[in-house]
Amino acid sequence: MRRWLCGGLLWLLPVLAMAQAVPVQQPGAGGRDLIGHLTYLDDTGANLTLEQVQAADRAGRFASPPPAKGALSFGFTRSAIWLRVLLHNPGAEPSAQMLEVPNALISQVALFAPDARGAYHATYTGGDLPFATRPYPNRQLVFPLEVPAQSEQVLYLRVQSTIGLLVPVELWNSNDFVEHTRDDYAVQAVYFGMAAAMVLFNLMLFIALRDRIYLLYVSFVLCSAFVLARKGGLAGEFLWPDTLVWSNTSYYGGASLALIAFLMFTRRMLYTATLLPRVDRVLVVLALLHLVAVVGYGVKIETVSRYALVLFLVTAVVSMSVGFWGVYKKMRSAYFYMGAFAMLLLGGVTTVARTMGWLPSNTLTVDGLQLGSSLEMLLLAFALADRFNQMRRDKLKAQGELMTTQQQLLDSVQASERTLALRVEERTQQLQALNDKLEALSMVDGLTGIANRRQFDQVLQKEWTRMQRLGQPLALVMVDVDWFKQYNDQYGHQAGDECLRAIAQAILGISRASDLVARYGGEEFVMIAPATDRADALRMAQRACDAVQALALPHTYAEMGVVTLSCGVATVVPQQQHTPEALLRSADEALYQAKAAGRNQAVLAPAEPGGPDDSPESP
Repeated sequence: MRRWLCGGLLWLLPVLAMAQAVPVQQPGAGGRDLIGHLTYLDDTGANLTLEQVQAADRAGRFASPPPAKGALSFGFTRSAIWLRVLLHNPGAEPSAQMLEVPNALISQVALFAPDARGAYHATYTGGDLPFATRPYPNRQLVFPLEVPAQSEQVLYLRVQSTIGLLVPVELWNSNDFVEHTRDDYAVQAVYFGMAAAMVLFNLMLFIALRDRIYLLYVSFVLCSAFVLARKGGLAGEFLWPDTLVWSNTSYYGGASLALIAFLMFTRRMLYTATLLPRVDRVLVVLALLHLVAVVGYGVKIETVSRYALVLFLVTAVVSMSVGFWGVYKKMRSAYFYMGAFAMLLLGGVTTVARTMGWLPSNTLTVDGLQLGSSLEMLLLAFALADRFNQMRRDKLKAQGELMTTQQQLLDSVQASERTLALRVEERTQQLQALNDKLEALSMVDGLTGIANRRQFDQVLQKEWTRMQRLGQPLALVMVDVDWFKQYNDQYGHQAGDECLRAIAQAILGISRASDLVARYGGEEFVMIAPATDRADALRMAQRACDAVQALALPHTYAEMGVVTLSCGVATVVPQQQHTPEALLRSADEALYQAKAAGRNQAVLAPAEPGGPDDSPESP
């Protein structure tokens, strides 16, 4: 007797489950998961009519699915699945409800709902149908309902898909659903805005640095965002609302292209071609298999997608293994790689496992791929920045080591030359010639100990550029020793050399730290005075004349009886129309005027060197 009682109870369970009514959602209650209130019928031939389904319902052929939360997973099936739910409105007013199927990848979804007279009407939509078929404009599959007051309604949902069939069903109050939609689209905008920012930033880095790893990252982010847009229904809403060709093919094709870019990125980030050549070949083979899969999706997606899911998992396992190897080897880039891509790979594995029915549906598994992609984009941006900084540090270190090596080599060569000079007498003349050449190329005048002509030319160009940038005047004083040839003839060249040395030190003594005193050639000297106006430059030249005259070097040929100077002074605020050569010519012309006017004086050139109407000025 007990056996018959238990058997009868088990037979009544489906009937009791079907009889359980779901009350309509009240405002403020949010969404309600209907999975626990659904019964289903497997239409293996996908050819049952509504009347046949209702007859099966009355015959008790609808079964309760296995316990699940969030979604019913039917895996890869060619069957059409009929779902039944009983809604109840105990209120005194009709209730506006929203029935949401938050999976835009389902190929076909049909809702059969009764009107006020009890006649059923069908609404057809789905991921393989144009967006215009949506009864409510939303990225997900949403059906508006109105449940009459104090009544019950039996709803039938027919779902069918060319890929893995995962069916979440939720019930919303219409007002709550409007608020939910607003928040949902705001989250989507944040994610895709972040993706766009990462794409633009790294694309600019690629253009600037010409490093292909940034282009691979951009490709990966673009494909990942595309896949998530297709998965979340945004692509069907905004990109191709009237196109049926892409549908599920674009979803799997985008995922394969994203993983191709990801594998190529992994090779460059972790240097597998150099450090792990065998594993690198595995990564290349996986990328080629994904490329073949992209072609296969367009031929027969139902079959290829099954194998593609396995390929996705293999790619995740291999990539994570390479990342763990890099961490084990203490590669700095591997830490960022694992931190960034572990989030995305975990989200991808979670999504695949949920599609296969291996994991339950919840917030983490439903949006796992998008959450992982968001974290990946942020962390990987730091990874690329660290990679750039590390490469820069390595470059500077290599340059430092190269300079050290060069210096050591130079020291070694110099030591060898010194040793060779001591041991081999025949090399003495060659070394002496080399020393003479180096001395000639040096920056110091060998006789006077002040700057030579070569240093003067360099400093003039440098100060010209600096004063032009600062908008400050640059003064030039050309100095010539009066009657120096006669001094040499009378006192001898040795005395002439001593005279030049004394004059050089005297001019150097009246100059400032920022000035340059140089021997221009023979008995001519030159002084560069930056940030010096005409009056100060003229006074400086006059002090030079006074300082040399104060030396009281006897010179019987000179009018004063001692050695004197003649100075030509020119100043200019360097501009585009001016040149250093013109300033030199102006100072030289002023020097010529000083000599013509009787020597032992300083003459100031016109304000604009080379001006046609200017004439020299004398203090």
